[in-house]
Amino acid sequence: MNSTSREPSDPTALPNPNAASPQKAKSWRAGTLLYTSGGLTALFFWLLLGDFAWSMRERSVGPMAGWYLNHLDVPNLLFGLLTASFPAFVGLILGPIISVRSDRHRGPRGRRIPFLLATTPLAALGMIGLALTPPLAQWVHSHFPEQNEMVVAVICFGVFWAVFEVASIASQAVFGGLINDVVPAPLLGRFYGLFRAISLIDGMIFNFWIMGKVPDHFTLILIVIAVFYGTAFLWVCLQVREGEYPPVPVQQHRSIAAGFLRETSQYFRECFGNKYYVTVFIMIMTAGLTFSPVNIFGLPYARSLGVDMDAYGKSLALTYFISLCLSFFLGWLADKFHPLRMAIVMLAAYATMNVAAFFLVRDASTFLTAWVLHGVISGCYFTSAASLGPRLFPHSKFAQYMSAAGICTSIGNMGLAPLVGLIVDSSGTDYRYTFATAGGLAITALLVALVVLVQFRRLGGPRNYVAPEI
Repeated sequence: MNSTSREPSDPTALPNPNAASPQKAKSWRAGTLLYTSGGLTALFFWLLLGDFAWSMRERSVGPMAGWYLNHLDVPNLLFGLLTASFPAFVGLILGPIISVRSDRHRGPRGRRIPFLLATTPLAALGMIGLALTPPLAQWVHSHFPEQNEMVVAVICFGVFWAVFEVASIASQAVFGGLINDVVPAPLLGRFYGLFRAISLIDGMIFNFWIMGKVPDHFTLILIVIAVFYGTAFLWVCLQVREGEYPPVPVQQHRSIAAGFLRETSQYFRECFGNKYYVTVFIMIMTAGLTFSPVNIFGLPYARSLGVDMDAYGKSLALTYFISLCLSFFLGWLADKFHPLRMAIVMLAAYATMNVAAFFLVRDASTFLTAWVLHGVISGCYFTSAASLGPRLFPHSKFAQYMSAAGICTSIGNMGLAPLVGLIVDSSGTDYRYTFATAGGLAITALLVALVVLVQFRRLGGPRNYVAPEI
């Protein structure tokens, strides 16, 4: 797209400073990319269109997969393993590999977009497979009638779920890196605020108008979303242009195994050799885990209290509407006061809400109230902290450091979801313990964030911070 320039001849580039001009056009820079107002507007348009397709996938596939598994009456332990532990395991293995390869890749289309072009069709195909799982499972069971129908359905679901998660996690590892590479740093908070707004609009559309129709039109809805996502996101990848990157030093290795061991050793030394970054990783991990218990088991919790899918979806839509109204304002506050400070405030609010919900939620109405508060406060956290990684990690190896944070989060998610499911099952299906677990995690994340804040100030604080490198 012609929204950026690396050469002064680009139509959206800055005017030649030696040419006669009454005033100099305002510009923004991201690496070697130079944007005028028109170029920046074009960049935001394409990235926000991509985020609309991306968010429609994120907002729909998880809830629909959760509904299908709950419809099959799978145990809560298995529910947690499939919806949280398995994706976390894939992210633990695949995330660092893709992130490092992306940081070091140099090609005609940049270092991020080639990976997105490869993974987007695969994710769409996985979604189509999930959509066809109900009729496919019936067909397979008709050929093996002696097998348990639920087991057959779960196996069919698992195959396509694996394809979808592998592609989604691989693309997620580099999409954040693309944003960090092409969006000017002073605008990251506001840009993520707009991203959050688009994501919330997706959530409102899906939950208000579509979620209630999932039980009757599961296959059709998921196929339509898959086609839309695959087409729109590929189109955006072909329009966005990356800048130029410094060459990666070429290292000679005696063998492939020796090269792999050396790269692995370098990865862990750089990412985990600094106590400050380890503390940041722990903060991101505990904060990410904080919202998981209620998010993962929200749908089974609602169904256990007699909340129908329509009311559940409309409550979610309400949380998204409230968060939408706050999103750009929160992004502006993150740019002004720093996302770390904003994250601390939101974690304190979320801890308070969950402790109160554990004691007060007793029926459908009190659950829906707590569910809306959970959605709004967690949404405020994600909006406020969206630019936290770009503001704390070295720019040249941003994806690598984010993948290291992802390793910690994946390890936590692998154990947390089945653990909460086991607690709920052993308590006689008392889902209030999801609030108790979330409250404890929020308090832990808050304490770790305060430790990070102290170290952050020693490194220069909001105005003079320089990310340490090893």
